[in-house]
Amino acid sequence: MSWRKEQSRAERGYHHGNLKEALLQAALGLIAEKGPGGFTFADAARMAGVSPAAPYRHFRDRDELLSSIAQRGFEQFEAELAAAWDDGRPDTTSAFQRVGKAYLAFARREPAYYSAMFESGVPIDRNPLLMAASERAFNVIRAAAERLVALTPPGVPRPPALMMALHIWSMAHGIASLFSRGDGARRKLPMAPEELLEAGVLIYLRGLGFPAGSSEPKAPEPKPAGPWGTPRP
Repeated sequence: MSWRKEQSRAERGYHHGNLKEALLQAALGLIAEKGPGGFTFADAARMAGVSPAAPYRHFRDRDELLSSIAQRGFEQFEAELAAAWDDGRPDTTSAFQRVGKAYLAFARREPAYYSAMFESGVPIDRNPLLMAASERAFNVIRAAAERLVALTPPGVPRPPALMMALHIWSMAHGIASLFSRGDGARRKLPMAPEELLEAGVLIYLRGLGFPAGSSEPKAPEPKPAGPWGTPRP
């Protein structure tokens, strides 16, 4: 391909307003094929059908491109975790189980985003937008942990919500990374990853003193009304 033809393709992509999106999609494809460390900035440009110089219109370098992909991944991740949590409805335990399933489902369905988010090596704390997106996703897990902490049985020391959130996040992340990927990194497991996570969380909660199958405390049923419409004692 001549330089003029390649330049013409880049200019068409840029003037149509889709160059940035084309680069993001190209990089996602390369991550799915080679991993987040297996391609260069020039490879992404070539995959998008533009000149090596064209990506600099939108991204400073390869790390900024990866950061944008990771940010988009965390935004989608947060939305799916929040939808699964649904503010703890109808009860904390079942809603929390949905969050775990949503975590594993995301890793299975979006392995390229998952790799960019957690395996690209891009420093999250150097990108405020990426940092904020990752914190919002984690805060869904933390909100669920705070509700779980509120269910601590009487007489049992109440664990710090942040500690519980970090422990459960680590457990979900480990299972997702090993057994619930949608790519070649997934390993065989003689049970469903969701079953493994559910069992692990149950063992963890029992270790903290929660009863098996811990659930919301039920409100007392109203007593039958007396002859004048007042509750019986």
